[in-house]
Amino acid sequence: MPSPAKRDLPTKICVACGRPFAWRKKWARCWEQVRYCSQRCRSDRDSQRR
Repeated sequence: MPSPAKRDLPTKICVACGRPFAWRKKWARCWEQVRYCSQRCRSDRDSQRR
């Protein structure tokens, strides 16, 4: 069974940069907790809190 087309994957908006990003296989178990599109956005957000 082929994987779904990219346009059919669920998306979210990154809380740091505001850009949309799509589901990734590595996030299959934790998609509900994912808030950032990349490690860079996660680290930038953490540095802004301080």
